[in-house]
Amino acid sequence: MTAVTADARPGWRARRSAVAAQLPPLSGRQQMARAALLGVFVLSLTLLLEMLLASNLQQRAAQQRAYDRFRSELALGTAPTGPTDAGGVPLVPGTPVAYLEIPSIGLRQVILEGTSPATLFSGPGHRRDSPFPGQAGAAVVLGRRAAFGGPFARIQELRPDALIHVTTGQGEFDYRVIGVRKEGDPVPRPTAAGGGRLLLATAAGRQFMPEGVLRVDADLETDAVGGPAPLVSASGLPAEEEIMGADARTLWALALWLQVLTVLLVAAVWAWHRWGRAESWVVFLPPVLLVGLAVAGEAARLMPNLL
Repeated sequence: MTAVTADARPGWRARRSAVAAQLPPLSGRQQMARAALLGVFVLSLTLLLEMLLASNLQQRAAQQRAYDRFRSELALGTAPTGPTDAGGVPLVPGTPVAYLEIPSIGLRQVILEGTSPATLFSGPGHRRDSPFPGQAGAAVVLGRRAAFGGPFARIQELRPDALIHVTTGQGEFDYRVIGVRKEGDPVPRPTAAGGGRLLLATAAGRQFMPEGVLRVDADLETDAVGGPAPLVSASGLPAEEEIMGADARTLWALALWLQVLTVLLVAAVWAWHRWGRAESWVVFLPPVLLVGLAVAGEAARLMPNLL
């Protein structure tokens, strides 16, 4: 049986070559159509890779860097306690401002300043029109549901009285969950004067298929500390930092990467006919995948920041 199979292979290859030789060459329009179909395939594949695999690795690395930086600042007493640094300069988006722990769901994340899609690539973000955790008032923290590590993927599992522990430059604070709510559910009563509340928000529904916003409310167990007022008001918060906000400010970068990808795909189709399939795969597969991932990364900025 093995000998027959081995003898049959050369005949099959010869017949395939003969059939290929009889086929008419592709016209320029057909070659462009092939490049377009290849582009759709590459974009679909790299977007899936970015959302399901690469983004998780990126977020994990970013969290480790943020943790190392925040731990060092805590040790030196230079961790931020308000919207500006020690010199009065507004915090750069992505600056670590707190460390969040929820033991019941195994969540440990560094909270970063800002809530734009790019900031939430690296972890949960503190909404800039709210006070810091531990301070008087309602501190708001947004986190992704699925992509880029999905740090808030399980907050819907929280039950009343679940512990939320937050460490900031002003100390350690314990919150107790008072409820989980979806769109249309009653809003809890405001905190008493001098009290503090923490609001966690993410996308409701299945992963990558949001159905509104899920919110977790938790009250501070001890007295809140004082702190400087936010520099940004609710009305002045940029659209990309709102709940379910998207960032279209870097569309130029997306267009640039798409142009690079188009050139690579056209060159790959040309090489397919001039060099052969094997040579084309070896030369063009790595750069096409790398550029495709760059396109997917820029496209992710256009998606809701809680996705």
